[in-house]
Amino acid sequence: MTTPPSGPEVVDHGPTLDTANSDALLRRLELTVRNKLDGLLQGNYQGLVPGPGSEAGESRPYAIGDDVRRMDWAVTARTDEPHIRQTIADRELETWLVVDLSPSMDFGTARTEKRELVLAAIAAITHMTVRGGNRVGAVVGNGEQTYVVPARAGRAHARHLLRRIADTPRAHNSGRNDLAAMLEMLRRPQRRRGLVAVISDFLDSSAGALDAVGGANRKTQQPPVWERPMRGLSDRHQLLAVEILDPRELELPAAGLVTFVDTETGRQLEVQTSDRKVRARYAEAAVKQREQIASSLRHAGAAHLQLRTDRDWITDVVRFVIARRRFVVGAVGAGVR
Repeated sequence: MTTPPSGPEVVDHGPTLDTANSDALLRRLELTVRNKLDGLLQGNYQGLVPGPGSEAGESRPYAIGDDVRRMDWAVTARTDEPHIRQTIADRELETWLVVDLSPSMDFGTARTEKRELVLAAIAAITHMTVRGGNRVGAVVGNGEQTYVVPARAGRAHARHLLRRIADTPRAHNSGRNDLAAMLEMLRRPQRRRGLVAVISDFLDSSAGALDAVGGANRKTQQPPVWERPMRGLSDRHQLLAVEILDPRELELPAAGLVTFVDTETGRQLEVQTSDRKVRARYAEAAVKQREQIASSLRHAGAAHLQLRTDRDWITDVVRFVIARRRFVVGAVGAGVR
């Protein structure tokens, strides 16, 4: 399956960021995150949202939304009422970032490139998790190479990690990240229980919207290849999927005859974008594609945060964190009545 092409813009394969301005950009990101997100996580639990933990706690009645894998069958049989075994959340967290910097991220038609939005997401996650001795590491791939930044504690290491990812060069040739292989790197060898945040557009194995326009869309779509390793990670870790999206991946402008280039495969396709039917087919296929991605993330047990290049990303992060905290507290409160 092919990745949706970037669009008619010419892709610059130069450095990821202007070296002269990279320091200022990273400082601005850090200040923005600090001013907007400080105070959201005040309390005992040191993570993006209260995680399930690993230490066994007391049992409580089952509430809708609870993980059935934590059913306490002994208490359920004794009381004739479904119960789950609560766990005590760890006070020290290990966070792993799986960062997709493949050529499909070197694209943006709104406020910023998708690649720069990846840096914003990383800045937010590291700021909200690196405290109290928590560690953070990363698996990073750009379509040509994949490398690992070991997990360490401290804000100095978090800044080093962000700079290392920001300085990752763009792929000089068309290439595609094997997101499934990057996820497997966290499963073997097995990592300490914690938070795994996957930051990608998740297009590696999804049918492209332009395939539908060109008449090459498959009748039946198979689950993405990254779904299975993500489900494997969910058995041990709390999963967060950050989907990076540009509005041109959802709809085409009426710009006449345009030659689209898939930056990951080099494939080209001429499209008459002035044709309303063509734009309608593209939009319909794009919606189905995103629905498939969202469905696969749900099946994998991942919390889903979508960031768009045409929206205020910091507002989306704040809303997501508040909603997740309310969901967790609500589920616990419903079972403690």
